[in-house]
Amino acid sequence: MTDIPRHKYEGVRFEKGNCGVSIMRSGEAMEQGLRDCCRSIRIGKILIQSDEETQRAKVYYAKFPPDIYRRKVLLMYPILSTGNTVIEAVKVLVEHGVQPSVIILLSLFSTPQGAKSIIQEFPEIAIVLISAGIELIFFLIAEFHPVAPTHFGQKYFGTD
Repeated sequence: MTDIPRHKYEGVRFEKGNCGVSIMRSGEAMEQGLRDCCRSIRIGKILIQSDEETQRAKVYYAKFPPDIYRRKVLLMYPILSTGNTVIEAVKVLVEHGVQPSVIILLSLFSTPQGAKSIIQEFPEIAIVLISAGIELIFFLIAEFHPVAPTHFGQKYFGTD
């Protein structure tokens, strides 16, 4: 932990024009927390599934606020394993006019490979990793896990 640089972050103030986008289904588990902080925030959704054999992510559904291209986007996805799902989600957002520099990825767990692949593809994205016992770090992932937990959505929604 001592070799990871830390940057002091003074805080944040609420700004109009933010929106959340959850990557279904596990990202939906983060929606209530966002709504608790920002009661009237607009939330979009993206459904992406990975092929079991090739691990290629495919977008099946996307629904966003009509003016998403003018908003800052809080992209919610709790588990980063390979990063492929998030990369596809960002591509869809870019197709809808969102600049990568206004996307903030919110996640709970990440593998080093997942974070690295996202940063290589979209270096402008801010990544916030929230981990138990670790303070919130902005633009910097504080802790990695070599293996990401799987089936977060099934566990959260009780459908495992």
